[in-house]
Amino acid sequence: MPESTYTGRFAPSPSGELHFGSLIAALGSYLQARAQHGTWLVRIEDIDPPREVPGAAESILRQLEHYGLHWDGEVLWQSQRHDAYRAALDWLSQQGLSYYCTCTRAHIHSMGGVYNGHCRDLHLGPQNAALRLRQQQPVLRFYDKLRGEIVADEALAREDFIIHRRDGLFAYNLAVVVDDHFQGVTEIVRGADLIEPTVRQISLYHHFGWQAPDYIHLPLALNSDGNKLSKQNHAPMLPKGDPRPALINALQFLNQDIVKGWQDLRVDELLKNAVANWKLSTVPEIQHSQTRLAEL
Repeated sequence: MPESTYTGRFAPSPSGELHFGSLIAALGSYLQARAQHGTWLVRIEDIDPPREVPGAAESILRQLEHYGLHWDGEVLWQSQRHDAYRAALDWLSQQGLSYYCTCTRAHIHSMGGVYNGHCRDLHLGPQNAALRLRQQQPVLRFYDKLRGEIVADEALAREDFIIHRRDGLFAYNLAVVVDDHFQGVTEIVRGADLIEPTVRQISLYHHFGWQAPDYIHLPLALNSDGNKLSKQNHAPMLPKGDPRPALINALQFLNQDIVKGWQDLRVDELLKNAVANWKLSTVPEIQHSQTRLAEL
């Protein structure tokens, strides 16, 4: 069999340790990559220091290894990629595709919540300003390999969005596109909470003249209040003991066949079986609550 050119990735932010919702995203992207005989990368998205928890990045990597989700190659750290982001911003500026904006959140709220291009032709300087993309190639819809065609909110899709923040930090949409292109990512498997920014990211690909990857947005695990499991909602971290019950629970959440006698399998054997039986077609689109962890 020829070597696959498939490259997937899992890209957590170190704002806390992984929880069950994180495991679903990591496991889904891992299984999709391994089922394609492809490469699975891990990237730590540590470009927002105010939101980061000391030691969380290292804990995340230990959790992935504990759960048998071993990545290929070296981990890419966004905190070490500032030169690449600056080069991308410089290129956009040279092409006349960016401009400075001093509008506050309150000002944008007064516009109806969507930025209306107020600063587009004011030729402002960088002082106390964010940098926005001068939107030339809005993406109004895209194809998701699980959900089919997704139609964007047109106002948001046409918005000149921020690519460098007023506080001097690089914007997520810029960094993720630059890094996915750099790493040769061909398909992005992630949670459905990231559907909305996808059209902005595809638009950036088009502005740079790069090939956009394919996308799969997995269902989200919800807590008892109907909110997604997240670090912000204080979702409990993944158990540090036997990883197999949580892996089985995640496979059930993704509506995958569970091998009989999984209790007698090592973690690597369990995952090998999960890869062999992976079916994207059976993954549900709808978010739902976490089921009770399987018991040994």
